[in-house]
Order: sequence, then C-alpha cells, then structure tokens
Amino acid sequence: MFVTKTLKALMLGGIAAAALSSAAFAQDMTLKLGHPANEDNIWNKASEKFAEEVEALTEGRIAVEVFPNETLGKEMDVINGMQLGTADMTITGESLQNWAPMAALLAIPYGYTSLEDMDAVAGGELGDQIEQQIIEKVGIRPIAYFARGPRNLTSNRPIKSVEDLKGLKMRVPNVPLFLNVWQALGASPTPMAFSEVFTSLQNGTIDAQENPLALIKSANFNEVQDYVNQTQHVRSWIYLTISEMAWGQMSEEDQQAVMEAASRTQKWEREQFLVEEAQLQTQLEELGMQFVEVDNAAFAAAAKEAVLSSVAEEIRPQVEQLFAD
Repeated sequence: MFVTKTLKALMLGGIAAAALSSAAFAQDMTLKLGHPANEDNIWNKASEKFAEEVEALTEGRIAVEVFPNETLGKEMDVINGMQLGTADMTITGESLQNWAPMAALLAIPYGYTSLEDMDAVAGGELGDQIEQQIIEKVGIRPIAYFARGPRNLTSNRPIKSVEDLKGLKMRVPNVPLFLNVWQALGASPTPMAFSEVFTSLQNGTIDAQENPLALIKSANFNEVQDYVNQTQHVRSWIYLTISEMAWGQMSEEDQQAVMEAASRTQKWEREQFLVEEAQLQTQLEELGMQFVEVDNAAFAAAAKEAVLSSVAEEIRPQVEQLFAD
C-alpha cells in the first residue's frame, strides 16, 4: 500500500511539474523579426520600438529579436520561413500579391492623392479586406502599417506637365505596371537594376529615375540629378506582420498585448516618418537639388487607363473606385 501511494504521489508530482513546465513554455516566447532595411532606417527603429513595447506589455513573457539587413534572408525567404515556422515576423507589402492579389492595392500609381487619402483606405474597410486575404492566403497577419515616402521623379530638366515627359529616358524597376504607366505618360522607360542607376545617370544612358526621397538621398543622386519633380506618383504603405503559427501559440491576453504594442509602434513610426520626410527635402535642397511642383491631376488622368489595364482583373473594381474617389 505504501509503495502504491508513493508511486501515485510521484506520478502526480511528475504530471504537475510537466504542466508547470508546459505553462512556462507557453508564456516564454521569442519572436524573430527579420527585415531588409539597415540599422539607421526608420523600419528598424520601429521594429526596436515594437520589441520594447511587447516586452513591457507582456511583462517579459514575449521577447522580440530584430534582424535587420536581410540577416534572416531576403523578403521572400523570410515570408517562406514564417509559413514554415523558422521565422516569426517581417515587414512586407505589395510583394504579397504573389499569394494575395489584393496586396497589389498597397502601391497603385496615382491610387492615393495624399497621405490622408491613403490612410482612409489602409485603415478602413478596404484595408480590412486586404489584411483578411493576406491572413487567409499567405498565413501571416498584418498587425500595423507604416507609410512609405511617395516616389518622385528626378531629372536634369524640370518636369511640370505630362508634355515635358516626352522622350525622357528614365529607369524604372522591373515592374510591368510601372513600365506601362510611364510609357502611357510619354516617357521612354527602361527596366534596370537599382545598382546600375547611378552610373547610368552619370554616363547619360538614362536621364531620369524615380524613387522616394530617402533613397534619392542615400544613393547620392543629387550628384547626378538637378531636379526632384514632385510627381508623388506612388504612395504606398507596408505592413508589420506576424506568422499565424506564432500568433496561434499566444494566449488571448498576449495577443491583445501584441496588438497594443503594434498600435503604439504605428503611431510612433508615423510621427518619426513625417519629421524625416521634411528633413529629407531640406537636406536635398542644401545639396543643390531643386524641387518642382507638378500638375498631379493631369498626370493621374493620363495614367489611369494604363493602370487599369495593367492590374489583375480581380482587383480592377477596387482600382476603379480609387480613381473615382
């Protein structure tokens, strides 16, 4: 009898210890967040801010380890890792259209006329639909979004109207939508790797290129371009995402804490973004670049048909609505 009671006690003790161990494991989680930007980029600063907020709000139950500079792999590699469980979080955007066609709506040329207009979509009903499709088709969950600097056209002559684009030799990324739009506007666009752009501008192979202000400055395009034409032709946002696999391992309380951390990070990042955008224009002007106002309404009208004919058929109604608004 004594032996039986002892065995029973040992067995019960073992079960209790295993339960405690399981509970501790469920509470102690480290999320790997990999992204492509460098340490000084606002995305990395926002990632670190998010990590701080998560640790505080979960009282240390969840840690976020940030891996900048593609140290967890390139964008698609990290997304694949999130689907397999080898990575947990990343910052990603319209690349998700490879799985979720609605993700293309994140970066539609002339789809958003202002930051406020973009916010109304990203934070509204259509934004909810985009996020839901990403969850269902990709297996990752958007939990916050960051605005990206609008893309502007740089050149060695001022571009104020659509007519000024005629015959302009310019580099575009290898994205059919971008290529079609600039052709429709009258320019002569050439797909080219970003690494080749500076030299090509320097030797006159091309006369212009288009990118956000942050990239224009970091690439030193001020050394080979005189004007920033404020076309602002692509306004877009990008998501901070977590894998559904990691999300499902969290308690409801911790899920709420992570969402609150994401909300605080989104607000913080926007404040920093607006400050940086203003500073970038001043810095580029000090480096000798002139900013040119552009007839954006005329550009958008001229680009509309090219945009509509280039997007996937299933998102065409939404794109038509963006232009109508």
